Amino acid sequence: MNKISTKLFAIAAVVMMWAVTSCTSYKTVPYMMNSAEVNLDSSAVLFEARIMPKDELTITVNCPEDAEAVLPFNLTATPALGKQSRSVLVSQPTLQTYLVTNEGTIQFPILGTLHVGGMTVNELERLVASKIEGTYLNTKPVVTVRLSNYKISVLGEVNSPGTYTVPSEKVNIYEALSLAKDMTVYGRRDNVKLIREDASGKKAIYELDMNDANIIKSPYFYLQQNDVLYVTPNKTKAKNSDIGQVTSYWVSGTSIMVSIASLLVNVLKK
Repeated sequence: MNKISTKLFAIAAVVMMWAVTSCTSYKTVPYMMNSAEVNLDSSAVLFEARIMPKDELTITVNCPEDAEAVLPFNLTATPALGKQSRSVLVSQPTLQTYLVTNEGTIQFPILGTLHVGGMTVNELERLVASKIEGTYLNTKPVVTVRLSNYKISVLGEVNSPGTYTVPSEKVNIYEALSLAKDMTVYGRRDNVKLIREDASGKKAIYELDMNDANIIKSPYFYLQQNDVLYVTPNKTKAKNSDIGQVTSYWVSGTSIMVSIASLLVNVLKK
């Protein structure tokens, strides 16, 4: 390959590299850029998850003064074991979960049908305790309720997309992104989509601006169970995606152009 064709190839390579590595503007990357300007006095709100259809609940009832009396209120399930296993060990029973129906109800032992939809776990604990105390127990029982399938999903331009279980039953949008190992540099901070379904099954999509620190005061700052966060790719990612799909054609075309140029140079020399 002569000097002229080498220069042509180098120029083509530089152009391709520039197109691939064109960078995103810095001002679109940091979160909460205007944090110094935001008044957070109105953000002092404690979040509590509310029970929704298809939630799975674990409910335990305890009473130190009369442990035997509360046994009927704690449904347990013993896993089936093989014949050999049964002769060797005794399986420890596990608490059954209660699946909330579309009508927002569960079937609770002895107490029957309870409408739990829209309640917080603390409200349900108080409800169950109040129904047991005085009727079935002389003392107030200790009731513990947990959402066993509290999960959120994060996808799009993040480093580790997936569905994540949240044992604390409380997660904000920045914590959700942290679970997904943060956005990639190609994610649009000013257009993160939150997909949410309410208790009636109605879906809604909300656009969130993560560059704006006012997001902390947003009613969508805390995620509900089964929320989906979608991080939209920016234009740079779209361009790079197009380039990636046609890279082989670019390389082939560049090689052909260099070959033709080299051939013309050799012909003109004669």
